[in-house]
Amino acid sequence: MTGTTRIPAAEITGFKGVLIKRFARMTLGRVPTSIGVYWHNQKVLMDLASVGGKVRKWDACDEQLKSFAHMAVASRVGCTWCLDFNYFEAHNRELDLAKAREIPRWRDSDVFTPLEREVLGYAEAMTETEPTVTDEMVASLRAQLGDAALVELTAVVAFANFTTRGNVALGIESDGFAAACGLEPMAPRAAVGS
Repeated sequence: MTGTTRIPAAEITGFKGVLIKRFARMTLGRVPTSIGVYWHNQKVLMDLASVGGKVRKWDACDEQLKSFAHMAVASRVGCTWCLDFNYFEAHNRELDLAKAREIPRWRDSDVFTPLEREVLGYAEAMTETEPTVTDEMVASLRAQLGDAALVELTAVVAFANFTTRGNVALGIESDGFAAACGLEPMAPRAAVGS
């Protein structure tokens, strides 16, 4: 659950704040801590939300693959907020929860298909500093997904890196979305580099 963020959450006020809180409560059941932290710079908050909304509308790549890729980034970077929220979203989108809960230890789990493993490996390779994506990874995914879906998957992973790293830097941790809807706890995170 949420610890102390590195920048205390601001009070969400004004007409725009009322709308944002109402929307958050309708869609999530509560107002996430992250909104209060990002409220300090409302332009950043609104632009992140806008880009996130656009990313959700892309449809060339399978939703489950994109969700798993985002969760792999979150697990690799250590963003408990994104991992928890995407598990919660997997539940809401009726994705495979048995697989979603195994993302933190996907290399050791036997629930993933070969394609899903390639996608998870690609997401992690993009997340490394320096990225470790290989020509072989791209060629294999390109053959299986097609150019449009691979471009979309790549953009989703890049967006996941953008958001997860910001949350980790600001100390934004899980708000307990998955637990609130009774989801089984996620598998423990595998050691980085394993």
